[in-house]
Formats: sequence, C-alpha cells, structure tokens
Amino acid sequence: MTSPVSNGRQPPLQLEDAQARLVAMAPHLSVEHRATAEALGHYLAAPLLAARTQPATALSAMDGYALRGVDLPGPWTVVGESAAGHPFAGNVGHGEAVRISTGAAMPPGADCVLLQEDAARQGDALMLTGTPPSPPSRHIRPAGMDFATHDPLLPTGTRLGAAQIALAIGAGHGHVPVRRRLRLAVIDSGDELAAPGRPLLPHQIPASNGPMLAAMAAALPVDVRRIGPVPDRLDALAAAIDGVRNADVVVTSGGASVGDHDLVRPALEAVGARIDFWRVAIKPGKPLLVGHRAATSLASPQVILGLPGNPASAYVTAHLFLLPLLRAALGAAQPLPAPLHAALAQALPAGGSRTEFLRGTWDGHGVTLDPLQDSGAISPIARANCLVRREPGAPMQPEGSLVPIYLLDFGGFA
Repeated sequence: MTSPVSNGRQPPLQLEDAQARLVAMAPHLSVEHRATAEALGHYLAAPLLAARTQPATALSAMDGYALRGVDLPGPWTVVGESAAGHPFAGNVGHGEAVRISTGAAMPPGADCVLLQEDAARQGDALMLTGTPPSPPSRHIRPAGMDFATHDPLLPTGTRLGAAQIALAIGAGHGHVPVRRRLRLAVIDSGDELAAPGRPLLPHQIPASNGPMLAAMAAALPVDVRRIGPVPDRLDALAAAIDGVRNADVVVTSGGASVGDHDLVRPALEAVGARIDFWRVAIKPGKPLLVGHRAATSLASPQVILGLPGNPASAYVTAHLFLLPLLRAALGAAQPLPAPLHAALAQALPAGGSRTEFLRGTWDGHGVTLDPLQDSGAISPIARANCLVRREPGAPMQPEGSLVPIYLLDFGGFA
C-alpha cells in the first residue's frame, strides 16, 4: 500500500525488503520480436526451443578419410571428396574411401574417419600406416550432437550475450522475443553542480553523477535521457520530473534527504506522484526514495527512484536498486546482484547499525578495502572492482575471513 508524501518517520527498510518491493514495482514492458543479431543485452521473454537439429547430419570432426569401419585395416581406393558445404554425392562401398575435411558431411555408407596422419596415399590407393580410430566412430560428430528440434535451449529471462546469440541463430531463430527497450530519464539536481567541462567557482563541483548513472545503465537495452543540472528550486525540479512523463523509469541524484534544499519528495508530490518507501538501512545510501506515477490515458505507469547525491552513495545504490529495477523491467530471471565470497586481505573492523557496502579490490584470491570510504569521494569507486558487504553489528573479522563481495561492472552475476 502506497501513501502520499509522508513525514518520513517510519524506520528504514532492510535491504532485502526494499529490493523486493522495488523489483515488484518494475514496469511491464511490451514484448517485441527483435532480430537475433541485434538483441545483445536483452532478456528472453519466452523459452528458446531449437527450431532445427544441429548438426543436421553426421559430420567429420577431423581431416582424413571417410570409410566403412568393417573394412579396416584396408587397403582402400579413394573415390571422391567431401568438403564443408560440398558433400560427396555417392555412397561409400566395400574397400572405398572418401577424402573428407573437418566439418564436412559423412557420405552415406561411411561410419569411420581415418586420420590423414594415420594413412598414406599414392594416387587413389590408400593404406593404413598408423593406429585406426577406436571406436571407429571416434572422429564423427553425430546428427543432433548439439541439440535436436524442439530441445529446450534457454529459459525465459536469460540475458542474450555473444554465445547466446550464436546459439539462437544456430538453432534457427532469426528473431527472438524480448521486452522493448526501456526509457530511462536521469536527473541531476543541486545548486552546487555545474555542467561537465565548465569553469568552476570554489563552491561548485562538476555534475558527475548523471553521466555515471547513464553509463551504468548503458550495459542494458535502455534509452537514456539526461536532464540537468537542475537548480535547487521546487518549481524547477517539479518541471524536470514532469517533462519526462514518457519515461518508464526516472532516477534522480541528490535531494532525497530531509534538508531544507532536499526537494525530491515535495517535487514528486507536486506532480502527483506517490511515495512507496523512503530510507533503507544501508551505508552508504540511507536516504533512498522510491515512488511512482499511475498510468493515464496519455502515459504508462512510471517508477521514480531518488538516489543520494554523494557519489559513492549514488554508485552503490545504483548497483543495488537502479540496475535491478531495470533488469526486472527488461525481463531478467535474476535481476538482483549475487555475491561471491572472498578472503579478506586485511582485518575488517566491527560493523555499525546498518548493512554496509565497502569499496574494495579483489585480485582473484583476496579482497583489499580501499583506505578511503567517505561517501563523498569519487576516486575509491573508480579504483574498486567490488563491494564488500558487512552486516549490521558484525564483529571484527580477522585477515583471511571469508566475506561476501559483489563484483561491479554490471552488478555481479545478475
């Protein structure tokens, strides 16, 4: 149950509760059939079944000679050739062999491939000089070795990477069912922000969060529209939010807390949005806000995600909330990031009252915490390749202890 903008006195939600509520709010995007070769990063909207058998006929796995196994140890007479894409037209009879290349179709009558290095040929005469294959079919790829027609290949919600695209095309699918591209609006707000590359006054900082959030979303099939920096005025922020009514998801950076200049909540109220929840018991990123606007005759439902303005807070909450929301809307079977476990390369101090996500570097063996964990610092998130999770009230953990980590650059293994 949602409510209008409230006074925010409710206790912060626990991380998993907040993630579950947000994922359940993901927009329902329509399904389209996209050219398979152009579906990189999309998620299957239906199970993928094989539309053909692969290979459709038995193929040679090696260069050599196709012959009948019962005719071993020879000799044979070479009667033709089977090359990839150019099969031998006849049948292989008693005492006959066909020169065959890797990937070529096995000619009818042949059930054995003799490797070329195990044979000697003089004209059309072929003799065994090495070890025959055992079993005779050892170097043959049987029909249907990879998959057969109607075999299930990929379940609904699978992300289409390079290998999955190759599989779908190989299985006979020129198009695949996926959700349409998501429309995302990214709004930077704050009087202290200046557009990237502009000369700065001492009280100003470059507006880096918007480009960062847009870059994080770019790994997904998302069309991003960036707005801002928007000044700290209620009318300006409300106008910016109202100006992106056609977006499926709106994410703001800054202004989600309770200070005099934190205007996201009243701006949402001004445009008719409702707050679903506010504040999550994590560090960094406690002042996270989630709201929505209902569908109208002119616009689809819209989810609004208010992230903190500190760079590390925005980065961490984008990995934990923005990317899962986008994945869920796009149809991912597992939208949430999944942790690995790594050994600490140093002692980890005791935890506080919230779940913490510390910036760290994992080298494949151990994880090292960045010495700078301030939520206002950008350099640690640029150095980090993982987030180290520390539970509330966790005791000090010595070097070598296993801790959960979340790999960055796409939020882990979601």
